[in-house]
Amino acid sequence: MTLHSLHDRSALAARFDRDPAMHLMELGDLDDLLWPHTSWYTVSEDGPVALLYAVGDVPTLLGFSRPEQGAALEELAGALLPVLPRRFFGHLTGNAVKVLESAYEVRTHGTLLRMALTDPGAAERHPAGAWRPAPLGRADLPELLELFARAYPGNWFDHRMLDTGQYVGAREDGRLVAVAGVHVHSPAYRVAAIGNVATHPDVRGRGAGGACVAELCRRLGQDAGRIDHIGLNVRADNATAVGLYRRLGFTEVTEFTEATFTARP
Repeated sequence: MTLHSLHDRSALAARFDRDPAMHLMELGDLDDLLWPHTSWYTVSEDGPVALLYAVGDVPTLLGFSRPEQGAALEELAGALLPVLPRRFFGHLTGNAVKVLESAYEVRTHGTLLRMALTDPGAAERHPAGAWRPAPLGRADLPELLELFARAYPGNWFDHRMLDTGQYVGAREDGRLVAVAGVHVHSPAYRVAAIGNVATHPDVRGRGAGGACVAELCRRLGQDAGRIDHIGLNVRADNATAVGLYRRLGFTEVTEFTEATFTARP
């Protein structure tokens, strides 16, 4: 079993294009903005690929496969052990987490769902109610960070994503109270992953967050010829959010474990 480092973007894109809903994040990370921060690994020509994404204080490892390739992903996880950092954050399907437990202490944060937009019309029909979500830009960054601190502490947010023009927010009496944005947005690879959806506690249950997600889906869908696949991650035990995304036209693709890995002494 030999670990191979991959450097050919077109070859990686061809692999992930076979199952774009499953590999939404990986396709987005091939984009020029994110590519310099990525390392890609495999142990077989047609098997799973692992992505190590090094932005921020803690790198992130992504390892996704369909159940029929679960054993191949476990093999890849074992081969990665000599090259992984001493601490990293992971999103992994199947039993890959258990393989890494031989060398790492694992703090599991729960099970997440990858969902993909399969009925864009549902988002188009979603009522905005009293909310009128509008685009956010760099000038809105201080307000946005304040909202995240109050409504979504500890979230992962790359300020550069504001420059994509794919963040929208809703206001009440001039105050930013809800937002929906993207973790990745790549017209080159025709994918977008929605993220950083947050609603201020003062207005939860009033439809502000759903209105923002629906508006963002509409904006991404109107980007004709540029975005073919839209998806997101959501905690599997967040029944309210999962229900909202289903009403907006999203369906489940896979589930995966989210965890922090710290090397054993």
